[in-house]
Amino acid sequence: MACLRFALHHTTADSIYQKLSFNQDSHRQNKYKGYNYTINIILSSKNMKTSAKDFFLHIAKVALLYTGVVALLNLLFRIINVAFPQINQYYYGYDQSSMSLQVATLIVVFPIFLVLSNIIQKGYIATPEKKEYALRKWLIYITLFVAGAVLSGDLVTLIYYFLDGREMTTGFILKVVAFFVIAGCVFMYQLDDLKERLAGGRRNIWKIIAVVLVLGSIILGFSVVGSPASQRKARYDDQKITDLQNIQWQVINYWQQKGVVPQTLTELQDPISGFTVPLDIQTNKPYGYEKSGEQSFKLCAEFNLTKTNNLTSGEVSVYSSSYPSKPAGSDVWNHESGYQCFERKIDSDLYPVFKNAVPVPIR
Repeated sequence: MACLRFALHHTTADSIYQKLSFNQDSHRQNKYKGYNYTINIILSSKNMKTSAKDFFLHIAKVALLYTGVVALLNLLFRIINVAFPQINQYYYGYDQSSMSLQVATLIVVFPIFLVLSNIIQKGYIATPEKKEYALRKWLIYITLFVAGAVLSGDLVTLIYYFLDGREMTTGFILKVVAFFVIAGCVFMYQLDDLKERLAGGRRNIWKIIAVVLVLGSIILGFSVVGSPASQRKARYDDQKITDLQNIQWQVINYWQQKGVVPQTLTELQDPISGFTVPLDIQTNKPYGYEKSGEQSFKLCAEFNLTKTNNLTSGEVSVYSSSYPSKPAGSDVWNHESGYQCFERKIDSDLYPVFKNAVPVPIR
């Protein structure tokens, strides 16, 4: 390190050797090869400016690292929420789209990060003085600071929960561990990079650790949200429920306006309001409908998956004591897979016929 500090204030190798009391003849005999190598790198780096290519490569690498870490933590947290739901918090199901977004982010970001890291490393090997770029060191120190702050905050939260006598659930402990492991890996990797200890086998070890963490999380994510095919089926079913709900409210509105339940869905067509009876998005066929009484009717559709408590298989619903009742209509659209019908009876007290309604004669 002494030679590094001396070199920053001198422009020639001769003056540096004089400061270090090196003999030039012995230098020519390669007695001080290590010092010569370091001095040459620093002298070269003093006159080397960061190119646009190197600038964007380093910025992109760090941006991808942050993006991947955030996506990985979000994915692990959602997986933990599904496996170990918190009964003291209110939430209804979980956002499969959000979890799918984290998986997609990792699938795209992680390989690009590895490729950019490899390109930058090859640049270091070809031109060692690039390691002295101020930009590189700034980015490493910023990342070390952020990772260290996260680790400290993680430990503070854990100790606070313990001292405050709060129940440390399995889900909470797993989230703390996930934070600690991922932030710790980032911190140690950046520290190795700063100390130039990422040579040979050590770099490969870090690659293996990263691949295991990312691939393991992606596999767990797929196990929770299901395959793309099952996700597509679930979205079809959700759209069908939405269509049936719209049809149901149109039937109720028809009842309030005219005092009778429509015989067929075509009677709901209204060019003025612009309502058009939707078709099954998957089959492009009309939904099933039947008038079963003076104030009752049935709505039917073909479903791909089973849904209970308004949740597709694999989802979790948890209610806090602050919310003793389920959301309105949360259980009236449960269904098995296959062709299912929903029986509805209009309550005239809840949905009274408007006073100016003109009953439509039965055909």
